[in-house]
Amino acid sequence: MFESLKKKFSRTSDKLEEELIEEAQEENNLEEESGKKFSFFSFGKKDKKEEEDSKSDIAEIPQEVESISDEADTSDDEDSEDKKEKSGFWSFGKKSGDDKKEEPPEESAEEPKKSHFWSKNKEEDSSEVEDDDSDDETQEKKSHFWSRSNDKDSEEDEEDEPGGMFSFITAKTISEKHLEDILWELEMGLLEGDVAMEVASAVVDSVKDDLVGRKIKRSNDITEYTYNALRNAVAEIIDIPGKSMTEMIEAKKAQGEPLVVMFVGINGTGKTTTIGKLANYYLKKGYTPVIAAADTFRAGAIEQVNYHADNVGVKLIKHQKGSDPAAVAFDAVEHAKAQGKELVLIDTAGRMQTNTNLMDEMKKIKRVAKPDLVVFVGDALTGNDATQQASKFNEAIDIDGVILTKADADSKGGASLSIGYVIKKPILFLGMGQGYDDIREYDADWMLNQLFSESGEEGTVDEV
Repeated sequence: MFESLKKKFSRTSDKLEEELIEEAQEENNLEEESGKKFSFFSFGKKDKKEEEDSKSDIAEIPQEVESISDEADTSDDEDSEDKKEKSGFWSFGKKSGDDKKEEPPEESAEEPKKSHFWSKNKEEDSSEVEDDDSDDETQEKKSHFWSRSNDKDSEEDEEDEPGGMFSFITAKTISEKHLEDILWELEMGLLEGDVAMEVASAVVDSVKDDLVGRKIKRSNDITEYTYNALRNAVAEIIDIPGKSMTEMIEAKKAQGEPLVVMFVGINGTGKTTTIGKLANYYLKKGYTPVIAAADTFRAGAIEQVNYHADNVGVKLIKHQKGSDPAAVAFDAVEHAKAQGKELVLIDTAGRMQTNTNLMDEMKKIKRVAKPDLVVFVGDALTGNDATQQASKFNEAIDIDGVILTKADADSKGGASLSIGYVIKKPILFLGMGQGYDDIREYDADWMLNQLFSESGEEGTVDEV
Protein backbone atom coordinates (compact mmCIF):
# COMPACT_ATOMS: atom_id res chain seq x y z
CA MET A 1 0.00 0.00 0.00
CA PHE A 2 0.92 3.62 -0.61
CA GLU A 3 4.19 2.86 -2.44
CA SER A 4 4.26 6.22 -4.22
CA LEU A 5 3.79 8.13 -0.96
CA LYS A 6 6.52 6.13 0.75
CA LYS A 7 8.99 6.97 -2.00
CA LYS A 8 8.27 10.67 -1.58
CA PHE A 9 8.93 10.48 2.15
CA SER A 10 12.16 8.55 1.66
CA ARG A 11 13.29 10.92 -1.09
CA THR A 12 12.84 13.92 1.25
CA SER A 13 15.29 12.36 3.69
CA ASP A 14 17.80 11.59 0.92
CA LYS A 15 17.65 15.12 -0.49
CA LEU A 16 18.25 16.72 2.91
CA GLU A 17 21.23 14.44 3.50
CA GLU A 18 22.69 15.34 0.10
CA GLU A 19 22.22 19.04 0.83
CA LEU A 20 23.97 18.94 4.20
CA ILE A 21 26.82 16.68 3.08
CA GLU A 22 27.53 18.82 0.02
CA GLU A 23 27.67 21.94 2.18
CA ALA A 24 29.91 20.21 4.71
CA GLN A 25 32.33 19.17 1.94
CA GLU A 26 32.69 22.78 0.87
CA GLU A 27 33.40 23.72 4.48
CA ASN A 28 35.90 20.86 4.98
CA ASN A 29 33.64 19.73 7.79
CA LEU A 30 33.12 16.14 6.74
CA GLU A 31 34.66 12.83 7.71
CA GLU A 32 33.75 9.35 6.58
CA GLU A 33 32.69 7.22 9.50
CA SER A 34 32.81 3.48 9.91
CA GLY A 35 29.48 1.83 10.47
CA LYS A 36 26.33 1.26 8.52
CA LYS A 37 24.06 3.79 6.89
CA PHE A 38 20.50 3.17 8.00
CA SER A 39 17.73 3.21 5.43
CA PHE A 40 14.75 5.52 5.92
CA PHE A 41 12.30 2.76 6.84
CA SER A 42 14.71 0.97 9.18
CA PHE A 43 13.80 3.47 11.89
CA GLY A 44 10.22 2.19 11.82
CA LYS A 45 11.48 -1.28 12.70
CA LYS A 46 13.62 0.13 15.49
CA ASP A 47 10.60 1.98 16.92
CA LYS A 48 8.74 -1.32 17.20
CA LYS A 49 11.58 -2.79 19.27
CA GLU A 50 12.29 0.29 21.36
CA GLU A 51 10.47 -1.10 24.37
CA GLU A 52 12.29 -4.44 24.11
CA ASP A 53 15.64 -2.66 23.81
CA SER A 54 14.94 -0.48 26.84
CA LYS A 55 14.04 -3.53 28.89
CA SER A 56 17.21 -5.25 27.72
CA ASP A 57 19.32 -2.21 28.64
CA ILE A 58 17.80 -2.12 32.12
CA ALA A 59 18.54 -5.80 32.55
CA GLU A 60 22.18 -5.27 31.56
CA ILE A 61 22.80 -2.65 34.27
CA PRO A 62 22.66 -5.03 37.24
CA GLN A 63 24.97 -7.42 35.40
CA GLU A 64 27.53 -4.68 34.84
CA VAL A 65 27.24 -3.56 38.45
CA GLU A 66 27.63 -7.14 39.61
CA SER A 67 30.68 -7.58 37.37
CA ILE A 68 32.31 -4.45 38.78
CA SER A 69 31.43 -5.57 42.29
CA ASP A 70 32.94 -9.00 41.69
CA GLU A 71 36.17 -7.46 40.43
CA ALA A 72 36.34 -5.21 43.48
CA ASP A 73 35.66 -8.15 45.80
CA THR A 74 38.40 -10.20 44.13
CA SER A 75 40.88 -7.36 44.51
CA ASP A 76 39.90 -6.85 48.13
CA ASP A 77 40.26 -10.56 48.85
CA GLU A 78 43.79 -10.61 47.45
CA ASP A 79 44.77 -7.55 49.49
CA SER A 80 43.23 -8.98 52.62
CA GLU A 81 45.21 -12.21 52.30
CA ASP A 82 48.51 -10.30 51.98
CA LYS A 83 47.77 -7.69 54.62
CA LYS A 84 45.35 -9.43 56.88
CA GLU A 85 47.47 -8.96 60.01
CA LYS A 86 48.42 -5.36 59.20
CA SER A 87 44.96 -4.11 58.38
CA GLY A 88 43.76 -1.37 60.61
CA PHE A 89 42.04 1.95 60.41
CA TRP A 90 44.85 3.71 58.49
CA SER A 91 45.54 0.70 56.29
CA PHE A 92 42.49 1.55 54.22
CA GLY A 93 44.17 4.81 53.28
CA LYS A 94 47.11 2.78 51.98
CA LYS A 95 44.76 0.56 50.04
CA SER A 96 43.20 3.59 48.48
CA GLY A 97 46.66 4.72 47.49
CA ASP A 98 47.37 1.32 46.02
CA ASP A 99 44.15 1.48 44.09
CA LYS A 100 45.14 4.84 42.68
CA LYS A 101 48.45 3.43 41.56
CA GLU A 102 46.65 0.68 39.73
CA GLU A 103 44.22 3.10 38.04
CA PRO A 104 46.49 4.26 35.18
CA PRO A 105 46.65 0.85 33.46
CA GLU A 106 42.88 0.56 33.92
CA GLU A 107 42.43 3.97 32.32
CA SER A 108 44.69 2.83 29.52
CA ALA A 109 42.48 -0.16 28.98
CA GLU A 110 39.42 2.06 28.92
CA GLU A 111 41.09 4.84 26.91
CA PRO A 112 38.92 4.27 23.80
CA LYS A 113 35.89 5.25 25.86
CA LYS A 114 37.43 8.65 26.57
CA SER A 115 38.46 9.40 23.03
CA HIS A 116 36.16 11.55 20.94
CA PHE A 117 33.31 10.03 18.92
CA TRP A 118 35.02 9.66 15.55
CA SER A 119 38.23 8.10 16.85
CA LYS A 120 36.15 5.31 18.31
CA ASN A 121 34.87 4.44 14.87
CA LYS A 122 38.39 4.48 13.40
CA GLU A 123 39.55 2.17 16.15
CA GLU A 124 36.61 -0.10 15.44
CA ASP A 125 37.62 -0.21 11.77
CA SER A 126 41.18 -1.30 12.54
CA SER A 127 40.03 -3.83 15.13
CA GLU A 128 37.53 -5.30 12.72
CA VAL A 129 40.26 -5.94 10.16
CA GLU A 130 42.45 -7.72 12.73
CA ASP A 131 39.80 -9.81 14.43
CA ASP A 132 36.06 -9.14 14.07
CA ASP A 133 34.97 -11.84 16.47
CA SER A 134 37.24 -10.84 19.35
CA ASP A 135 36.05 -7.22 19.38
CA ASP A 136 32.27 -7.78 19.34
CA GLU A 137 31.86 -6.84 23.00
CA THR A 138 34.06 -3.75 22.73
CA GLN A 139 32.28 -2.54 19.60
CA GLU A 140 28.92 -2.93 21.29
CA LYS A 141 30.02 -0.60 24.08
CA LYS A 142 31.57 1.95 21.74
CA SER A 143 28.91 2.07 19.04
CA HIS A 144 26.16 4.67 18.97
CA PHE A 145 22.59 3.94 20.11
CA TRP A 146 21.23 2.24 17.02
CA SER A 147 24.09 -0.24 16.73
CA ARG A 148 22.73 -1.98 19.80
CA SER A 149 19.60 -2.80 17.84
CA ASN A 150 21.77 -4.14 15.02
CA ASP A 151 23.65 -6.45 17.38
CA LYS A 152 20.34 -7.82 18.64
CA ASP A 153 18.63 -8.17 15.27
CA SER A 154 20.59 -9.69 12.43
CA GLU A 155 17.71 -9.14 10.02
CA GLU A 156 18.12 -5.39 10.32
CA ASP A 157 21.83 -5.73 9.57
CA GLU A 158 21.01 -7.27 6.23
CA GLU A 159 18.77 -4.36 5.22
CA ASP A 160 21.00 -1.51 6.37
CA GLU A 161 23.46 -0.25 3.79
CA PRO A 162 27.12 -1.02 4.47
CA GLY A 163 29.36 2.05 4.53
CA GLY A 164 28.30 5.45 3.22
CA MET A 165 28.06 6.98 6.68
CA PHE A 166 29.52 10.43 7.30
CA SER A 167 30.14 12.56 10.33
CA PHE A 168 30.49 16.29 10.70
CA ILE A 169 33.61 17.51 12.50
CA THR A 170 31.54 20.40 13.83
CA ALA A 171 27.85 19.67 14.31
CA LYS A 172 25.63 21.23 11.65
CA THR A 173 22.32 22.93 12.33
CA ILE A 174 19.40 22.47 9.93
CA SER A 175 18.20 25.85 8.71
CA GLU A 176 15.25 27.02 6.61
CA LYS A 177 17.68 27.47 3.72
CA HIS A 178 18.47 23.76 3.75
CA LEU A 179 14.77 22.84 3.67
CA GLU A 180 13.33 25.39 1.25
CA ASP A 181 13.77 23.47 -2.02
CA ILE A 182 13.35 20.06 -0.41
CA LEU A 183 10.00 20.87 1.19
CA TRP A 184 8.77 22.54 -1.98
CA GLU A 185 9.55 19.32 -3.84
CA LEU A 186 7.77 17.32 -1.12
CA GLU A 187 4.68 19.50 -1.35
CA MET A 188 4.56 19.19 -5.13
CA GLY A 189 4.98 15.43 -4.82
CA LEU A 190 2.11 15.18 -2.36
CA LEU A 191 -0.16 17.21 -4.63
CA GLU A 192 0.77 15.00 -7.58
CA GLY A 193 -0.17 12.04 -5.39
CA ASP A 194 -3.73 13.38 -4.98
CA VAL A 195 -3.17 14.70 -1.48
CA ALA A 196 -5.41 17.68 -0.77
CA MET A 197 -3.75 21.10 -0.80
CA GLU A 198 -4.46 21.88 2.86
CA VAL A 199 -3.11 18.48 3.91
CA ALA A 200 0.08 18.88 1.88
CA SER A 201 0.62 22.32 3.40
CA ALA A 202 0.00 21.03 6.92
CA VAL A 203 2.52 18.21 6.46
CA VAL A 204 5.18 20.54 5.06
CA ASP A 205 4.70 23.13 7.80
CA SER A 206 4.90 20.49 10.52
CA VAL A 207 8.08 18.96 9.09
CA LYS A 208 9.67 22.40 8.78
CA ASP A 209 8.88 23.30 12.39
CA ASP A 210 10.24 19.96 13.57
CA LEU A 211 13.53 20.04 11.63
CA VAL A 212 14.66 23.67 11.70
CA GLY A 213 17.23 24.12 14.45
CA ARG A 214 18.09 20.44 14.77
CA LYS A 215 21.81 19.80 15.31
CA ILE A 216 23.29 17.02 13.18
CA LYS A 217 26.45 15.11 14.08
CA ARG A 218 26.32 12.29 11.54
CA SER A 219 24.43 11.34 8.42
CA ASN A 220 22.26 8.76 10.15
CA ASP A 221 20.91 11.58 12.35
CA ILE A 222 19.50 13.27 9.25
CA THR A 223 17.59 10.14 8.26
CA GLU A 224 16.30 9.59 11.78
CA TYR A 225 15.16 13.18 12.33
CA THR A 226 13.46 13.38 8.93
CA TYR A 227 11.72 10.06 9.48
CA ASN A 228 10.38 11.19 12.85
CA ALA A 229 9.35 14.62 11.55
CA LEU A 230 7.36 13.12 8.67
CA ARG A 231 5.83 10.42 10.84
CA ASN A 232 4.72 12.95 13.47
CA ALA A 233 3.24 15.22 10.79
CA VAL A 234 1.23 12.41 9.21
CA ALA A 235 0.11 11.09 12.62
CA GLU A 236 -1.57 14.44 13.32
CA ILE A 237 -3.30 14.36 9.93
CA ILE A 238 -4.79 10.87 9.98
CA ASP A 239 -5.93 10.63 13.60
CA ILE A 240 -9.43 12.12 13.57
CA PRO A 241 -11.26 11.39 16.84
CA GLY A 242 -14.56 9.56 16.73
CA LYS A 243 -16.40 6.52 18.03
CA SER A 244 -16.27 3.24 16.14
CA MET A 245 -19.44 1.64 14.77
CA THR A 246 -19.00 -1.25 17.19
CA GLU A 247 -18.99 1.12 20.17
CA MET A 248 -22.10 2.84 18.83
CA ILE A 249 -23.91 -0.48 18.35
CA GLU A 250 -23.23 -1.35 21.98
CA ALA A 251 -24.45 2.06 23.15
CA LYS A 252 -27.71 1.73 21.19
CA LYS A 253 -28.13 -1.89 22.28
CA ALA A 254 -28.01 -0.74 25.90
CA GLN A 255 -30.95 1.55 25.07
CA GLY A 256 -32.89 -1.28 23.39
CA GLU A 257 -32.57 0.36 19.97
CA PRO A 258 -30.83 -0.66 16.72
CA LEU A 259 -28.00 1.38 15.25
CA VAL A 260 -29.27 2.82 11.94
CA VAL A 261 -26.59 3.48 9.31
CA MET A 262 -27.28 5.16 5.98
CA PHE A 263 -24.75 4.82 3.17
CA VAL A 264 -24.29 7.53 0.54
CA GLY A 265 -21.91 8.22 -2.33
CA ILE A 266 -21.63 8.36 -6.09
CA ASN A 267 -22.18 5.43 -8.47
CA GLY A 268 -19.55 2.72 -8.69
CA THR A 269 -17.69 3.27 -5.43
CA GLY A 270 -18.78 -0.03 -3.89
CA LYS A 271 -21.57 0.96 -1.49
CA THR A 272 -23.65 -2.18 -1.96
CA THR A 273 -20.67 -4.53 -1.73
CA THR A 274 -19.47 -2.68 1.37
CA ILE A 275 -22.89 -3.19 2.98
CA GLY A 276 -22.57 -6.92 2.33
CA LYS A 277 -19.09 -6.91 3.90
CA LEU A 278 -20.31 -5.02 6.97
CA ALA A 279 -23.27 -7.37 7.41
CA ASN A 280 -20.85 -10.30 7.34
CA TYR A 281 -18.41 -8.50 9.68
CA TYR A 282 -21.02 -7.86 12.36
CA LEU A 283 -22.66 -11.26 12.00
CA LYS A 284 -19.29 -12.76 12.97
CA LYS A 285 -19.20 -10.44 15.96
CA GLY A 286 -22.52 -11.83 17.18
CA TYR A 287 -24.87 -9.07 16.02
CA THR A 288 -27.94 -9.43 13.78
CA PRO A 289 -28.04 -6.90 10.93
CA VAL A 290 -30.87 -6.14 8.53
CA ILE A 291 -30.39 -4.51 5.11
CA ALA A 292 -32.73 -1.96 3.52
CA ALA A 293 -32.79 -1.96 -0.30
CA ALA A 294 -33.48 1.77 -0.56
CA ASP A 295 -31.86 2.11 -3.98
CA THR A 296 -35.09 1.83 -5.95
CA PHE A 297 -33.80 3.99 -8.79
CA ARG A 298 -30.99 2.02 -10.48
CA ALA A 299 -31.82 -0.98 -12.60
CA GLY A 300 -30.64 -4.19 -10.95
CA ALA A 301 -29.86 -2.49 -7.64
CA ILE A 302 -32.42 -4.48 -5.62
CA GLU A 303 -31.21 -7.74 -7.18
CA GLN A 304 -27.61 -6.86 -6.40
CA VAL A 305 -28.18 -6.12 -2.71
CA ASN A 306 -30.43 -9.21 -2.48
CA TYR A 307 -27.54 -11.31 -3.82
CA HIS A 308 -25.21 -10.05 -1.08
CA ALA A 309 -27.86 -10.48 1.64
CA ASP A 310 -28.42 -14.11 0.63
CA ASN A 311 -24.68 -14.80 0.53
CA VAL A 312 -24.01 -13.57 4.05
CA GLY A 313 -27.36 -14.73 5.46
CA VAL A 314 -29.15 -11.58 6.60
CA LYS A 315 -32.70 -10.31 6.19
CA LEU A 316 -33.39 -7.88 3.32
CA ILE A 317 -36.25 -5.38 3.41
CA LYS A 318 -37.26 -4.40 -0.14
CA HIS A 319 -40.10 -2.86 -2.15
CA GLN A 320 -40.76 -2.73 -5.85
CA LYS A 321 -38.46 -0.84 -8.21
CA GLY A 322 -39.42 2.83 -8.37
CA SER A 323 -41.03 2.86 -4.93
CA ASP A 324 -40.27 5.49 -2.30
CA PRO A 325 -36.77 4.77 -0.88
CA ALA A 326 -37.62 6.59 2.35
CA ALA A 327 -40.48 4.11 2.94
CA VAL A 328 -38.12 1.16 2.48
CA ALA A 329 -35.69 2.62 5.02
CA PHE A 330 -38.51 3.26 7.49
CA ASP A 331 -39.79 -0.32 7.22
CA ALA A 332 -36.30 -1.72 7.79
CA VAL A 333 -35.91 0.29 10.99
CA GLU A 334 -39.33 -0.83 12.27
CA HIS A 335 -38.46 -4.45 11.48
CA ALA A 336 -35.20 -4.22 13.43
CA LYS A 337 -37.00 -2.75 16.45
CA ALA A 338 -39.70 -5.41 16.37
CA GLN A 339 -37.26 -8.30 15.98
CA GLY A 340 -34.64 -7.02 18.40
CA LYS A 341 -31.95 -6.68 15.73
CA GLU A 342 -28.98 -4.46 16.53
CA LEU A 343 -28.00 -2.98 13.14
CA VAL A 344 -29.82 -1.50 10.15
CA LEU A 345 -27.79 -0.94 6.97
CA ILE A 346 -29.54 1.32 4.44
CA ASP A 347 -28.41 1.14 0.83
CA THR A 348 -29.18 4.26 -1.23
CA ALA A 349 -28.88 5.12 -4.91
CA GLY A 350 -25.53 6.40 -6.08
CA ARG A 351 -25.69 10.02 -7.11
CA MET A 352 -23.37 12.75 -8.21
CA GLN A 353 -23.02 15.54 -5.72
CA THR A 354 -24.17 17.94 -8.46
CA ASN A 355 -27.53 16.17 -9.01
CA THR A 356 -29.90 18.39 -7.05
CA ASN A 357 -32.99 16.14 -7.28
CA LEU A 358 -31.22 13.02 -6.06
CA MET A 359 -29.49 14.96 -3.29
CA ASP A 360 -32.93 16.20 -2.14
CA GLU A 361 -34.21 12.60 -2.15
CA MET A 362 -31.27 11.61 0.05
CA LYS A 363 -32.20 14.33 2.52
CA LYS A 364 -35.76 12.93 2.66
CA ILE A 365 -34.47 9.44 3.50
CA LYS A 366 -32.47 10.95 6.33
CA ARG A 367 -35.51 12.82 7.71
CA VAL A 368 -37.69 9.69 7.67
CA ALA A 369 -35.23 6.99 8.77
CA LYS A 370 -33.42 9.22 11.28
CA PRO A 371 -30.09 7.38 10.92
CA ASP A 372 -27.57 7.45 13.75
CA LEU A 373 -24.76 7.45 11.20
CA VAL A 374 -24.56 8.78 7.65
CA VAL A 375 -21.54 7.18 6.02
CA PHE A 376 -19.93 8.32 2.79
CA VAL A 377 -18.46 5.46 0.75
CA GLY A 378 -15.60 6.58 -1.51
CA ASP A 379 -13.18 4.89 -3.86
CA ALA A 380 -9.62 5.31 -2.55
CA LEU A 381 -8.24 5.01 -6.08
CA THR A 382 -9.96 8.24 -7.16
CA GLY A 383 -7.70 10.21 -4.82
CA ASN A 384 -8.56 13.86 -4.45
CA ASP A 385 -11.89 13.34 -6.28
CA ALA A 386 -13.06 11.21 -3.35
CA THR A 387 -12.11 14.01 -0.97
CA GLN A 388 -14.04 16.59 -3.01
CA GLN A 389 -17.08 14.30 -3.25
CA ALA A 390 -17.06 13.75 0.51
CA SER A 391 -16.90 17.51 1.04
CA LYS A 392 -19.96 18.07 -1.15
CA PHE A 393 -21.97 15.32 0.53
CA ASN A 394 -20.94 16.68 3.92
CA GLU A 395 -22.20 20.13 2.98
CA ALA A 396 -25.50 18.72 1.71
CA ILE A 397 -26.35 16.12 4.35
CA ASP A 398 -23.74 16.34 7.14
CA ILE A 399 -22.08 12.95 6.97
CA ASP A 400 -20.68 11.32 10.13
CA GLY A 401 -17.89 9.14 8.77
CA VAL A 402 -16.19 7.63 5.75
CA ILE A 403 -15.50 4.18 4.36
CA LEU A 404 -12.82 3.92 1.67
CA THR A 405 -12.97 0.99 -0.73
CA LYS A 406 -10.04 -0.53 -2.68
CA ALA A 407 -7.55 0.82 -0.15
CA ASP A 408 -5.34 -2.23 -0.64
CA ALA A 409 -4.72 -1.22 -4.27
CA ASP A 410 -4.04 2.44 -3.51
CA SER A 411 -0.40 3.27 -4.32
CA LYS A 412 -0.76 7.05 -3.97
CA GLY A 413 -2.57 7.26 -0.64
CA GLY A 414 -4.06 10.70 -1.37
CA ALA A 415 -7.63 9.91 -0.26
CA SER A 416 -6.57 7.92 2.80
CA LEU A 417 -4.34 10.75 3.93
CA SER A 418 -6.68 13.63 3.11
CA ILE A 419 -10.34 12.80 3.38
CA GLY A 420 -10.76 12.68 7.15
CA TYR A 421 -8.65 15.78 7.75
CA VAL A 422 -10.48 17.87 5.14
CA ILE A 423 -14.04 17.12 6.27
CA LYS A 424 -13.08 16.64 9.96
CA LYS A 425 -14.90 13.29 10.07
CA PRO A 426 -13.29 9.92 10.90
CA ILE A 427 -12.60 7.05 8.53
CA LEU A 428 -14.56 4.08 9.91
CA PHE A 429 -13.55 1.17 7.68
CA LEU A 430 -11.21 0.32 4.81
CA GLY A 431 -12.11 -2.08 2.02
CA MET A 432 -9.09 -4.33 1.49
CA GLY A 433 -10.15 -6.76 -1.24
CA GLN A 434 -13.07 -8.40 -3.03
CA GLY A 435 -14.14 -11.01 -0.48
CA TYR A 436 -16.70 -10.48 2.27
CA ASP A 437 -13.98 -10.78 4.89
CA ASP A 438 -11.81 -8.15 3.21
CA ILE A 439 -12.74 -5.18 5.35
CA ARG A 440 -11.16 -3.81 8.50
CA GLU A 441 -12.01 -1.18 11.07
CA TYR A 442 -9.84 1.86 10.61
CA ASP A 443 -7.00 2.26 13.06
CA ALA A 444 -4.74 5.32 12.85
CA ASP A 445 -1.73 3.49 14.32
CA TRP A 446 -2.09 0.67 11.79
CA MET A 447 -2.38 3.20 8.97
CA LEU A 448 0.73 5.02 10.19
CA ASN A 449 2.69 1.77 10.17
CA GLN A 450 1.60 1.09 6.58
CA LEU A 451 2.81 4.52 5.50
CA PHE A 452 6.17 4.22 7.26
CA SER A 453 7.15 0.64 6.64
CA GLU A 454 9.05 -0.82 3.71
CA SER A 455 6.95 -2.17 0.83
CA GLY A 456 6.14 -5.79 1.48
CA GLU A 457 6.67 -5.41 5.25
CA GLU A 458 3.11 -4.37 6.14
CA GLY A 459 2.01 -7.89 6.97
CA THR A 460 -1.27 -9.55 6.37
CA VAL A 461 -4.64 -7.94 6.82
CA ASP A 462 -6.33 -8.97 10.01
CA GLU A 463 -9.96 -8.30 9.22
CA VAL A 464 -12.03 -9.71 12.05
